[in-house]
Amino acid sequence: MTKEQRSNKWAFLFYKESAPDNYLEKLEEIHVPFVLSPWHDKDINKETGELKKSHKHGTFYFDSLKSYSQVSELIKDKLNGPAHVEPVMSPKGMYDYFIHAENPDKAPYNIEDIESGCGFELDKFLVQQNSDDFTTEVIDTIEQNDFTEFEELVWYARDNNTALLGLIIERTYFFARYLDSRRHNPKRIEKIMEEQEGTTDGHD
Repeated sequence: MTKEQRSNKWAFLFYKESAPDNYLEKLEEIHVPFVLSPWHDKDINKETGELKKSHKHGTFYFDSLKSYSQVSELIKDKLNGPAHVEPVMSPKGMYDYFIHAENPDKAPYNIEDIESGCGFELDKFLVQQNSDDFTTEVIDTIEQNDFTEFEELVWYARDNNTALLGLIIERTYFFARYLDSRRHNPKRIEKIMEEQEGTTDGHD
């Protein structure tokens, strides 16, 4: 019964030693958005203490529901990977597993080494999974650049970090209010006045 479970998001695995070198091209041929973990080449087998074979975890994002056997055949055919595939219950959990974000006992992997293709929106996906970290980054950006206008923030993100732009659009209300608050903060205005006076005194 499990074999015919249907889902539009399926997780799979393949090994470096058996996968084709052009595995990205092979995946692109399927025309289904996908995301892949970094090569997991530091995982230790708890039972034996030995290094596990280097492998990647991946997820397909189909437009429609697919069965276990349909996805399993794709992986065997394109990547020489194990036949076993699983429906994805939580994209957040899958992302954490990709880089072992929530598991300090396991070897950490670099977010920069996550790969994707066929139109998978990686920037958007990473922001969604790390929205708290990215929110902090936007606040730091506002403070460091002394932004008080929403337009300044949007232009900065557009030129420097399009991933942040997505989050700013998603949380426009919060960031607009934060900028308003900065602009009208009496302490900030007082500090600017003091700095300006200091500059004037320096010229005299």
